[in-house]
Amino acid sequence: MEHVEKLYIQRYTNDGREDIEDVVIIEAPITIILNNQELVTLLCSPIDLKYLGIGYLFSEGLLADKSDIAKVSVDEAKGIVRVETIAEKQPEGELAFKRLITSGCGRGASLYSLADAQTLAEVKSDMTISTNAIFTLVKDFHNQSQIFKETGGVHSAALCDAESVLIFKEDIGRHNAIDKIIGECMLNDISMENRIILTSGRISSEILLKVLKRNIPIIISRSAPTSVGVKLAYDLGITLVGFVRGTRMNVYTHPQRIINSNK
Repeated sequence: MEHVEKLYIQRYTNDGREDIEDVVIIEAPITIILNNQELVTLLCSPIDLKYLGIGYLFSEGLLADKSDIAKVSVDEAKGIVRVETIAEKQPEGELAFKRLITSGCGRGASLYSLADAQTLAEVKSDMTISTNAIFTLVKDFHNQSQIFKETGGVHSAALCDAESVLIFKEDIGRHNAIDKIIGECMLNDISMENRIILTSGRISSEILLKVLKRNIPIIISRSAPTSVGVKLAYDLGITLVGFVRGTRMNVYTHPQRIINSNK
């Protein structure tokens, strides 16, 4: 499935008007069906849909491990990701009636709330990274965003170690981009422990909960965190770094994992 659409537009500048060909990011509704029950419809970039479906279900606690999965199928034409599990799994109570449609750019389509954070263990990790390594990672991260260069209309996310970008994903929703990483790691048995998540988007409470569930100790963004995002990161042992621009950044929580390269 294509990720951009070409169209003709009129561009105006101080020099006047010109007719040009431009591209815009494609937005598509994708419905996740779990054990024959329609669960949620996500507005997303129609790329890596299998990873998006699996990552979303894991983030929402409906999958615990790869071994839970019996079958995954994707119908791109109909916009459906269908997942069958070994044991019957469905959201309980009022969650079973929840039907959210979202791009994930405001609040993601989450079946869980902040109360779930109280049941999660604090991240324990001795991982460290230097400030120079962060600046290099963020520069490499930005350079990999080909769809953003074409359209300016997507968020990016990446799984990294202290030296390089390991997995890179893009989507119109910042939540979706991270779920695609989680889904790929889960299906391909890639460990996310002692790794770093980079994101182009705002670090909110839902993003923190996704990262926490994979025991990731460091999250880095070129954008801002929210107040609840910072509080969760502090309470749950995650190093939160924001506003990484050029050779400047803000470290909001657990700075012991950041080594100053200028000392």
